[in-house]
Amino acid sequence: MLASNLDKKKYKNICLIDTNTKLAPKIKVSGGAKCNITNELVSKKNYLGDRDFVEKLLNKFSKNDLLAFLNKNQVFPKINPKIVKGTYFCDSSQDVIDMFTKITSHVKKYLGTTVLDVDFEKHYKIKTDTKIIEAKKLVVASGGLSYASLGASSIAFDIAKKFGHTIEKLEPALVGFTVQKEQFWFKNLAGISMIVNSFVDEKSFEGSLLFAHKGCSGPVILTTSLYWKKGKIALDFLPKQKIEKFLVGNKNISTAIPLPKRFIQEFLQSIELEDKKVSILSSEEKEKLKLLKYYEFSPAGNFGYTKAEVTKGGVNTDEINHNSFESLKQKDLYFIGECLNITGELGGFNFQIVFSQAYVCAQQLNSN
Repeated sequence: MLASNLDKKKYKNICLIDTNTKLAPKIKVSGGAKCNITNELVSKKNYLGDRDFVEKLLNKFSKNDLLAFLNKNQVFPKINPKIVKGTYFCDSSQDVIDMFTKITSHVKKYLGTTVLDVDFEKHYKIKTDTKIIEAKKLVVASGGLSYASLGASSIAFDIAKKFGHTIEKLEPALVGFTVQKEQFWFKNLAGISMIVNSFVDEKSFEGSLLFAHKGCSGPVILTTSLYWKKGKIALDFLPKQKIEKFLVGNKNISTAIPLPKRFIQEFLQSIELEDKKVSILSSEEKEKLKLLKYYEFSPAGNFGYTKAEVTKGGVNTDEINHNSFESLKQKDLYFIGECLNITGELGGFNFQIVFSQAYVCAQQLNSN
């Protein structure tokens, strides 16, 4: 939508094609319907992909630029760090949708229209389920595979492949983990949340973990999933605290350690340790309890695209002009958004980078 906000004098006929019958359903549900639109702490470190490219984008259209653009259009996000530190939320996601509806009022919108294929013969022929639309320039901003219920499809990748682009491996990201048999005890704790530290691929994150019927989820797990490759992750259930200070006195383990009692009971059962007074614990038993500080396990997999916030992988950014987002393989074809091989952590980072891409792309189209 931002990319379609082009110079009306330069581009007399601009159209937006969307398979959804209403604009921006993904914005609508984002951030608990309050749209987590950017983050105070945004930097290239918050992204998987070409970080030098990310840095250039953020320099061209920064967090401050996005906030100024929103404020100019009467949308006033505020920081709410309850879920992820530094995250800006709007009063309502609908405010953002209304803003885009207003600034693209000159754009012809084909809503409830599904793109089936794209051909090129002197200009683009976009075959949809209702008609063929012809265009001199084509911007593909149809997202990834996550949230099929909100219109997600493979069309961006199909178009990219048709015109010779490389698609880096596609996977669900910002998604919960399923667990193997050894961690089935997680399932018995469904609904319990805790603040933990996670460790993955030499990175660490702190935040809320939510035990689920399939395994584990919550903000810290979603961000961890972005960097997870098949293998182990680790959790610290007592961040910033030493286990030893709780192993003195006359209390039972489940009351001495300041964690939900149900969690401690399931944890003790998983390591085959009785809930006894900490004063009679052997050295070996105390050593077992240190697993609370570094509990290592290999997820079985993840909850899949239906539960994933985003898709990681996508169109190889080496095949895209970094100043315009035009394909280096096909003239007047542009790719922006989630279909590119750039993915952010949870906390407004993905909206920031796609808005940066859209702004830069639109500016370049206006200057051509």
